[in-house]
Amino acid sequence: MKPLSTRTESFTDSVIRRMTRVSDMYQAINLSQGFPDFEPPKELTDRLAEVASVGPHQYALTWGAQNFREALAKKQEHFSGMEINPNEEIVVTCGSTEAMMAAMMSVCNPNDKVVIFSPFYENYGADTILTGAQPIYVPLKPPTFEFDADELEAAVKQDGVKALILCNPSNPCGKVFTREELLMIAELAKKYDIYVITDEVYEHIIYKPYEHVYMATLPGMRERTIICNSLSKTYSVTGWRLGYVIAPADICERVKKVHDFLTVGAAAPLMEAAVTGLLFDDTYYEELQNHYTHMKNLFTDGLKEIGLRFTEPQGAYYVLLDISEFGYESDMVFCEDLARKVGVGAVPGSSFFREDVNHLIRFHFAKRDETLKAVLDRLADIREKMKK
Repeated sequence: MKPLSTRTESFTDSVIRRMTRVSDMYQAINLSQGFPDFEPPKELTDRLAEVASVGPHQYALTWGAQNFREALAKKQEHFSGMEINPNEEIVVTCGSTEAMMAAMMSVCNPNDKVVIFSPFYENYGADTILTGAQPIYVPLKPPTFEFDADELEAAVKQDGVKALILCNPSNPCGKVFTREELLMIAELAKKYDIYVITDEVYEHIIYKPYEHVYMATLPGMRERTIICNSLSKTYSVTGWRLGYVIAPADICERVKKVHDFLTVGAAAPLMEAAVTGLLFDDTYYEELQNHYTHMKNLFTDGLKEIGLRFTEPQGAYYVLLDISEFGYESDMVFCEDLARKVGVGAVPGSSFFREDVNHLIRFHFAKRDETLKAVLDRLADIREKMKK
């Protein structure tokens, strides 16, 4: 038999999804894969029930149903201040995963280079490789996760760099990039003529006093920013797989074609139901922020009481826990033991870092109070359990 693709031979399975399987194996509470254990807003599920009877059930327009795009444009204009043409500057995708892949395939040629901050969501490296491009990693330095401006410029100015991927707020470290940092990135993007592909799925999960700044709103960046986002986190519908790209019309025209051949289109009945959420007023987003702030405080206060060291998230819903005190050489082995001995699932931090980092693991806290309290109860005697 002829060999399979060399482009994908270095791929492993998703470590995040693998740790979900490990959690299931040991009946551990799963804080690895980032999905809530509470329901979406009732308005969305009620509307979905109606749509199940009346439709639509056939293909929507390839780049997204008209009413969905119009509602999305209105919602994003409200929060970002950008004027968005729903017919020319939006492509609805099957989750933000496809949005990022379609954006990357629209921008990159084989042998181009893409700058990625490390730690990073695991798909970014894979997306880059699938397009035939080469990832270049720039470290965000723990525990504050700031970048060195000189290191970033040294990466961006390399021959062949086409784009930079920016996850803000960041998965897995919960960093919210400041306006000053974003302006620095923007100046380098303009200076070296590169695209910035943003992942903004946690735009509404921010902890005061931090604020989300949209890269595309900064001077000179609208024309070179490709926004990738989804409804998954904002409306607690990770399984609906509704994502989107927002970009200038000429870029979106290319993204439409790539998206058409990747998945044809997003699910028509789910788009119809999701319009309800896109029309929510500001009260919903204020309550969302309050809800996540409550969960963050409950979980992090509990970790402090146990005496565990962790990074305080500024946004998103992840905590990086420092496991140095336990003396493990492998964070993967630690996470397997954590699931087996303590009954809590986590993701080894090494799966997010290009650098040799083995002393951090990632928890997510998008869970009901009773779930988080159960986790904290199990972690209370973690030191004794991990010795056995």
